[in-house]
Amino acid sequence: MMEKTWRWFGKKDKITLPMLRQIGVEGIVTALHEVPNGDIWTEEAINDLKSYIESYGLRWSVVESLPVCEAIKYAGPERDQLIENYKVSLANLGKCGVKTVCYNFMPVIDWVRTDLQHPWADGSSSLYFDRVRFAYFDTMILKRKGAEADYTEEELRKVAELDKVITEAEKDELIDSIIVKTQGFVNGNIKEGDKNPVAIFRNLLALYDGIDRAALRENMRYFLAAIMPVCEEYGVNMCVHPDDPPFQILGLPRIVTNEEDIAWFLNAVDNPHNGLTFCAGSLSAGEHNDTRELAKKFASRTHFVHLRSTAAMPGGNFIESSHLEGRGHVIDLIRIFEQIKPGLPMRVDHGRTMLGDEDKGYNAGYSFHGRMLALAQVEGMMAVVEDEMKRNIKVEY
Repeated sequence: MMEKTWRWFGKKDKITLPMLRQIGVEGIVTALHEVPNGDIWTEEAINDLKSYIESYGLRWSVVESLPVCEAIKYAGPERDQLIENYKVSLANLGKCGVKTVCYNFMPVIDWVRTDLQHPWADGSSSLYFDRVRFAYFDTMILKRKGAEADYTEEELRKVAELDKVITEAEKDELIDSIIVKTQGFVNGNIKEGDKNPVAIFRNLLALYDGIDRAALRENMRYFLAAIMPVCEEYGVNMCVHPDDPPFQILGLPRIVTNEEDIAWFLNAVDNPHNGLTFCAGSLSAGEHNDTRELAKKFASRTHFVHLRSTAAMPGGNFIESSHLEGRGHVIDLIRIFEQIKPGLPMRVDHGRTMLGDEDKGYNAGYSFHGRMLALAQVEGMMAVVEDEMKRNIKVEY
């Protein structure tokens, strides 16, 4: 069955490896978070962390992530040198036996939410995306040129109404949620403590002036073509994470959002080491995506799975739902992957904040109790699927 993995943020993570052993985790998903983006990951540093993980009876299953620098994405003058550094890091990972690398090709900003603790009736909370509040950030705080064209008249009317009542504290919280707290801990461009993050963010957006979907696609193809020989030599599998959310935002091109996008990058560099991180949560946040159909089509090129789910709401809003519910269809995904490509590493993702997690200083979306609950739910679903397979029970989905 799928390998049960967990995203762990290194030796400083408040969630320790002994804790993870106790809850049934088998593999670790992590990175050399202390290494600046673009610098080489040395064999010594990789082996040090790998040995530390193994000393607790676990294994380093997946790198998430070896960041792709912005200059590679927008084809800056330093692109080729950064790619050479990336190739050395990949070779070193392969030599050390760490051979699955999750990355993303999202310009400037990683995953986007407007509320990091949206309350549920049971007292827990989860991540939430409110399209009108996001539009408010884009048009009224960021003041991006031409932003109004990306929203409907109704959405802009609601933005104007919100502007009459929103407080300065709420504006600060919106900035924090969208471009600080969700980005800094994943080797992002803006970190907590940075002064004037909105100005920094505007400067980053400016780097992509003139870069459309076609240009970003070509830059992704160029990157993948350059690194594939190293991946082949050392047996390293690259797996890109879908854009989250899977639609265009902030005037930036997003190129891993749907079936056509996934097929494009897989065919552009048609190599088995060029693959997909199947993030059910990211993909299910777009009502245009059916996760089950996508899994059936792309399972053979999937190297890593994020099992989570979202519930889409009217007006473009969505929330992280229970792993048992929502548009992710998690149990069906387990069935599909176990039939087509069994034993893939998977991790639960974006668990609820609950049982005092909110006071522990965990990274947004990466609580302990919430993810432990999600892991238990997924482990139960895996047991059901395993039993179905043993008894040759066919399930329609």
